Amino acid sequence: MKYILALDQGTTSSRAILFNRQGTIIASAQREFRQIFSRPGWVEHDAREIWATQLSVASQAVQKAGLTGGDLAAIGITNQRETVVVWDRDTGKPIHNAIVWQDRRTASACDRLKARKLAPMIRKKTGLIIDAYFSASKLQWILKNVSQAAKQAKAGRLAFGTIDSWLVWNLTGGRRHITDVSNAARTMLFNIHTEEWDAELLKLFGVPRSMLPEVCSSSEAYGETTLLGASVPIAGIAGDQQAALFGQACTRSGLVKNTYGTGCFMVMHTGNRPIVSKNNLLTTIAWRIGNRTEYALEGSIFIAGAVVQWLRDGLGIIQSSGEVESLAAQEPDSGGVYLVPAFAGLGAPHWDQYARGLLIGLTRGTNRSHLARAALEGIAYQVADVVHAMERDAKVRLKELRVDGGACANNLLMQFQADLLGVPVVRPRVAETTALGAAYLAGLAVGYWKDKQEIADQWQVDYRFQPATKARQRKQLMHGWGRALQRAGKWIEA
Repeated sequence: MKYILALDQGTTSSRAILFNRQGTIIASAQREFRQIFSRPGWVEHDAREIWATQLSVASQAVQKAGLTGGDLAAIGITNQRETVVVWDRDTGKPIHNAIVWQDRRTASACDRLKARKLAPMIRKKTGLIIDAYFSASKLQWILKNVSQAAKQAKAGRLAFGTIDSWLVWNLTGGRRHITDVSNAARTMLFNIHTEEWDAELLKLFGVPRSMLPEVCSSSEAYGETTLLGASVPIAGIAGDQQAALFGQACTRSGLVKNTYGTGCFMVMHTGNRPIVSKNNLLTTIAWRIGNRTEYALEGSIFIAGAVVQWLRDGLGIIQSSGEVESLAAQEPDSGGVYLVPAFAGLGAPHWDQYARGLLIGLTRGTNRSHLARAALEGIAYQVADVVHAMERDAKVRLKELRVDGGACANNLLMQFQADLLGVPVVRPRVAETTALGAAYLAGLAVGYWKDKQEIADQWQVDYRFQPATKARQRKQLMHGWGRALQRAGKWIEA
């Protein structure tokens, strides 16, 4: 029997998960890596550490299962999106730390683009809102601020990629410099209608075309790696949120999933035509399989699970992330406390890059449990804001929300989410749907699974959280959240 290995390269850790033909997890391994905060608002990773941890957990997962590289049918890759790596083509060494999607150093550069009235043109071509979140301004920063970078780029010596490109480059020993459409669509350099790198945008950001990876579909044999002891095809690539959408079997128009990871990302499948959002959501490519490109609406929330890490590492009120639910459950509610986790600004649907985190409603009676509960509720409130924007765009009322990601194991959070939305929140049996989606895309390419229907038939419900709050109480909760949100907005002066 053969297996599919999914490499799930996330914002705070690298994971590898082995799946069998039933989509069941056989073995997994995970390693965290350093988060580098060299200045306020700056977030970086060491790309070499990302590669080392990813290769390490891939080998570990295979060994745990008692397998060898020869037992693998294919490898699928899914990755944190928008994060920028630039490396020397000859040495394979990065010329700077990877600039992470959360990084805000280019906020003022984005403001200058808006002042030049370029937002409509960029939105029309890319489906994106001008924001420091996306790759283009980060890449521009590296070219302007790293010694000799612009000169080397013009000479064709440098390669740019999102994390998927960096992994494939290393897996293939530098033989393949590629990305897929779902990752390319997040760079703000890619035209989602022509499905090509856009010459006008490249000129605007000062990016030589020679730096860019070849854009491929999300499910095809791109090349092979021999680093696991046998020649194994790399056959699937998708950005983490698109991979989760595929892993949740949301392959029909109107289906929605929300991933609770470091950030929160809600994606609605919209079919084979892009829908332009009127409510500050993003229009993006879901995937391309064969000659068919499918699109999605997305709401991106920058800080979700990361707020729990902050409780652990920043405040020290919990020793491990898993403790947050039991601590929060010691109180029946947050005691009127709201935590707006705008540590990296606010994403959809507010798009306020100058917002900052806010803890409000404190009294002498406020304790650690109230803070823990307010942190979890802050995640759910942000998700509710995106749901309401998505419903207005799609002109439909959400029937259920499919959830995944690490924090969906938190029953208290999931129940509060259902209460806040007034619709069921559905957790699948396999919660690692990001990795599963990458595995499915790779497996499709090599004939491991026959088609999308076979994959959809494997999706199973673990638990359905039913709403138990009355509409009046929901309205009151959201009203309080709105007041807190207003006070967190535009805190940093441009």
